Amino acid sequence: MKKNLQAAPPDSTDYATPSPQRRAAVLAMAEEIFAISTSAWQMRQQSKAGGHPDLSETEFLTLDLLGRQSTMTVGQIQRQIGVLPAQMSRIIRSLESGLDRPLISCAINPKDKRKVDVALTDAGRKARNEFRNARLSQTVDMLSHLPDRDLADFMRVIRVIRQKMGELAVAEQ
Repeated sequence: MKKNLQAAPPDSTDYATPSPQRRAAVLAMAEEIFAISTSAWQMRQQSKAGGHPDLSETEFLTLDLLGRQSTMTVGQIQRQIGVLPAQMSRIIRSLESGLDRPLISCAINPKDKRKVDVALTDAGRKARNEFRNARLSQTVDMLSHLPDRDLADFMRVIRVIRQKMGELAVAEQ
């Protein structure tokens, strides 16, 4: 079922007090994005059922942070991904020993014995890359069916959304 999504006029900049039509269009877009997310979740569940190992969102976020920042303390990771200490303990335990092989290694911080340093193992780096590449592959497959003009429009819009998400994340800190 396709919905008619009408955007606000290009010169309309009063987003703080949207018209009823704009609110309806934004809600319809949000519902479409939610439907896409739901389909992606279903695809992930089907890949799990097919025997493909999977990571939870917080496990992947942890591996991804470590892939970009090398060694971090447990506290730094916890603050970055926004989980409670007890949740972080479960994530660390799962990545350290709960899977087929350790994806991270933990060691007491030599400068501050109260802190624990966490780093990716080779298996963790491989798992991060495989997980990321599998998700990217699914997205590339879906986007490859769009005409060039739609790809350009979508890229423009997605960059605006990503920028706004970054601003909101900074504002919440």
